[in-house]
Amino acid sequence: MNRASSVAALALFVSSGAFAAEPPVSGSDRWWKHVEVLSSDALEGRDTGSKGHEIAAGYVSKELAALGVKPVMKTGFLQPMALKSHRLNEAKSSIALVRDGQTLPLVQGEDVVLSARQGDSGTVDAPLVFVGYGLSIPEKGYDDLAGLDLKGKVVVILQGGPGNIPGPLKSHFSSWTERVKVLKAAGAVGYVYLQNPKMLELPWERVVGSSRNPTVLFAEPALNDSRGLKVATVVNVVHAQKFFEGAPHTYEALVALANADQPLPKFDLPSRLKVKLAIDVKPLKSMNVVGVMPGADPVLAKEYVVLSAHLDHVGLGDPVKGDRLYNGAMDNASGVAALLEVARALHDQPRKPKRSVLFVLVTGEEKGLLGSKYFASRPPVPASSLVADLNLDMFMPLWPFTSVIAHGKDESTLAATLTQVATQQGVQVLPDPEPDRNAFVRSDQYSFIREGVPAMAFKFGYTPGSPEQKIIKQWLNDRYHAPSDDVSQPVDREGAARFITFMTGMTLAVADAPERPRWNDDSFFRRFAKPAQAPAAKP
Repeated sequence: MNRASSVAALALFVSSGAFAAEPPVSGSDRWWKHVEVLSSDALEGRDTGSKGHEIAAGYVSKELAALGVKPVMKTGFLQPMALKSHRLNEAKSSIALVRDGQTLPLVQGEDVVLSARQGDSGTVDAPLVFVGYGLSIPEKGYDDLAGLDLKGKVVVILQGGPGNIPGPLKSHFSSWTERVKVLKAAGAVGYVYLQNPKMLELPWERVVGSSRNPTVLFAEPALNDSRGLKVATVVNVVHAQKFFEGAPHTYEALVALANADQPLPKFDLPSRLKVKLAIDVKPLKSMNVVGVMPGADPVLAKEYVVLSAHLDHVGLGDPVKGDRLYNGAMDNASGVAALLEVARALHDQPRKPKRSVLFVLVTGEEKGLLGSKYFASRPPVPASSLVADLNLDMFMPLWPFTSVIAHGKDESTLAATLTQVATQQGVQVLPDPEPDRNAFVRSDQYSFIREGVPAMAFKFGYTPGSPEQKIIKQWLNDRYHAPSDDVSQPVDREGAARFITFMTGMTLAVADAPERPRWNDDSFFRRFAKPAQAPAAKP
């Protein structure tokens, strides 16, 4: 079956309601069937703005409607948004280092990957300066940029951050929104991002493959707050030393200092960076799926608990072992399917939640949290009525569910609810085993946090050095943003079903609590809270 006919066949299948008419008998089977539909080859990886994503949005809308979830907007379940795609024209773009009058061309895809997100078509010729991690964290008196003249320069940044700064705080200031903000304020015109080999998640060929997909931005410039520089590039660790030839420190020495948690020097590099960018721009449209399960309490029903998961994945990409279709089964058909099953559990129980529950399936997460940012900044209900966001993204049911990691648990009174539900269900709450991965700011809960809404994101738990961590690391290396993230991989379906029960309990506990969640007094993120939310003491 060719691509066009396979997409049309699945669209007909979804619209017919065939799946809804014959539900499997067990919760784990129902969850898995959702995963199979959403990660089907016919949806071609659900890329933002694609026909496959549109079909997935229709499927999810029908499933929610069948469970008594109601539209919130005049546009029904769909919250459309205008976007644009930026694709690097590699044939017309170039990058080189210039030192002592000699030009060293760098090869796109081999030495570096140029980003189409930061720059527009044009040229850059600027000095290079190494600025350590490139972080500015006023709350901890830490500033890599202090005393440096960066006006008109391209900064070179090493992945990571100082070990004495708490994970969520470091994650926030490591986000590209914050990094670009401080670099623009310092007068920099671009950045070069050096990976730390110890912290690599993807093989270089996967980084290159991802870069060949178009970057997606909002059509409305004011929404693109992570833009504003002229050039951005990521460097292959194998060739990173090219940037340090003739410099007082080698790339290898700087990585060793970082891994020993020693201060990093700042210094000018002997080379300049010369870049020519050619960006092809096209208009694009996509949509979130939003529905509400009305609350039962006449007063609390005017407040909303958000359950969020991203519906998009990365679509078609460079072939890996002959397969160029990136299905996105765990990332994040699994989370969307779990959200649908939480909706079913809430629908089927006799006692309805007191607060209303918003089911928000967002687009553009893989493109920079676009859909969640759009929803959180322009919600279809009063912004002050959003009391919490519980986010599901790659919750990773790869072993039995006995423990949970809740990113953001130390920031708000949601921690007390988490402890209560976990205790009731015999689930252990574990700390983030890898805070340097910055998971707290890498998915859609971060968009809600920046709008003042207490939030957490949930995954199966594991501890440093455990067999489960080895499974995660192997999965990231082999399947993350790869065609092999499909339904052929081993998955613990019963573990997923138990996780869904846990998430149902979390949703009910937040929805039925007498008081809405609040930021802790000592949380940095309290500053984003809306005026109606007074701070609460840390439990």
